[in-house]
Amino acid sequence: MLHIENLHVKIEEREVLRGIDLHINPGETFILFGPNGSGKTSLLMTLMGFGNYTVTKGRIIFRGQDITHAPTYERARLGLGMSFQRPPTIHGLPIRHLVNMCARGREIDADSLARKVNFDQFLERDVNAGFSGGEIKRSELLQLMAQQPSLVLFDEPESGVDLENMALIGRVVRELLQGEDKPRPDKSLEELKRTRETSGLIITHTGYILDYVNADRGQVLYDGHLCCEARPRDILEHIRKFGYQECVRCLDKALV
Repeated sequence: MLHIENLHVKIEEREVLRGIDLHINPGETFILFGPNGSGKTSLLMTLMGFGNYTVTKGRIIFRGQDITHAPTYERARLGLGMSFQRPPTIHGLPIRHLVNMCARGREIDADSLARKVNFDQFLERDVNAGFSGGEIKRSELLQLMAQQPSLVLFDEPESGVDLENMALIGRVVRELLQGEDKPRPDKSLEELKRTRETSGLIITHTGYILDYVNADRGQVLYDGHLCCEARPRDILEHIRKFGYQECVRCLDKALV
């Protein structure tokens, strides 16, 4: 689904990503941990093709196509979608119109989709105008449900969300990525994973999203470098016990 090869990225003159190698398989959910300022959001913004992020070396291959220098709209048409941590307010554009635009010509029932995220009362309001943190997250999820991307990028889905909204957001993120994934007599969990159609890349600082999403693989991003690949829950437990300093030592060894 996604293959990132030796990716180096600059914002103006500052290098924010240094030699990123990462792959995500079809139907796989990947968790990326890291402290604030480590380059996590920069990676997602680079994958979406935002102009302030300049690729100086390496390649991004999405669904077999080189999108390293493709414009953002082409990436979206290929099936790349993103939930932003701090999306802008768009005055004059009602949520309902944006949701229908995200559907790209497919017929959808915006009201029905909005009810899944308890958002039907917001459809006539301008995008993100006066929204709380939880309302912004639900708006982002509603747009993704309409878009139906093949690979979903989540930028800190638990950030700025209270406990009540977190349960709802966690459930919808899980359904977007993994569908039902409930045990069935005729299929094992591994077989269910292989039938998934949507992949996900979730970046997190706290790891709370793991209470709701069964992630397949994880790594730590620190100072623009990837390190410490392991089971996501093992990484989270290690960070809770020792902080990110253990990851720094691991990274130092890898760079020697």
